[in-house]
Amino acid sequence: MSTLKYLASLTNNQEFLSRRPRILIVDDQVINIQTLYQIFADDHEVFMATSGQKALEFCRQTPPDLLLLDVMMPDMDGLEVCKRLKQEELTADIPVLFVTAQNDAEEESRALMAGGMDFISKPVNPDVVRARVKTQITLKLQHDLLKQLVFTDPLTGLANRRSFDNSYDKEWRHCQRYSKSVAILMIDIDCFKQYNDHYGHQQGDVCLSAVAACLDANFRRPHDVVARYGGEEFICIMSECELSAAVSKAEALLEAIIAQAIPHITSRVRDIVTLSIGVAATVPGNQQDKAALIAAADEKLYAAKQAGRNQVGA
Repeated sequence: MSTLKYLASLTNNQEFLSRRPRILIVDDQVINIQTLYQIFADDHEVFMATSGQKALEFCRQTPPDLLLLDVMMPDMDGLEVCKRLKQEELTADIPVLFVTAQNDAEEESRALMAGGMDFISKPVNPDVVRARVKTQITLKLQHDLLKQLVFTDPLTGLANRRSFDNSYDKEWRHCQRYSKSVAILMIDIDCFKQYNDHYGHQQGDVCLSAVAACLDANFRRPHDVVARYGGEEFICIMSECELSAAVSKAEALLEAIIAQAIPHITSRVRDIVTLSIGVAATVPGNQQDKAALIAAADEKLYAAKQAGRNQVGA
């Protein structure tokens, strides 16, 4: 699938089209919140916070598409709120529009230096604020789509190799910090060359997508990551997971794929699509190389295939 076609498929997604943009209004004066709420309530999901600390907590839990942020607040001013948002990975991409009664070049400069995208003066002009918010939300949605494109495998919709590398580095450091086990599952579709030779590459793509959807549906913990590793190989990170639990998950995946009953009459294993899975786990130490864990899982995958496929090596 071409880049343009894939981007179009994302923008044509019904959830994308139907979702109303989420705006967080932050002001210690309720009357100012009410004014902005009336401007945006019809076309946006509007949320409110009356302090900088409440705004930070809201953004960390449910990041909005845009902040309308007052500069002058008693507990923590808007400039400090914006700086803190930009320092955190989860909230750094939220566009901030400062709303303030101050209207001078120095104030505007400080707002932009803090990370703000625009500067709106009180009392707000409804047409002006609507236009500026629309511009920033459009840019934000385009950024989100492009980010999804960069980190998503276009065929299966799973995380791609780049996304996996980023997630693995983060989860490795997390488990290292808290002395928790991290597990890797290396997954391969059995006899996939024979599948492509018999059914054709287009049907092979359909098979890959079906297997990917099945794998993805069987991971529900927020820190588990399923990615396409290359060709017919997939890889899974299970953070804070012992080897025994990872093996149980791998065995459940074998059963889940069998339950799909995808025909594969040229397989040397069964007449349906099956998987081989290699599992390895470790508690990361300061001197350990995280690539070694992937290599260990790959060795276990090779052993599972040598032992007859359609099984878990651990």
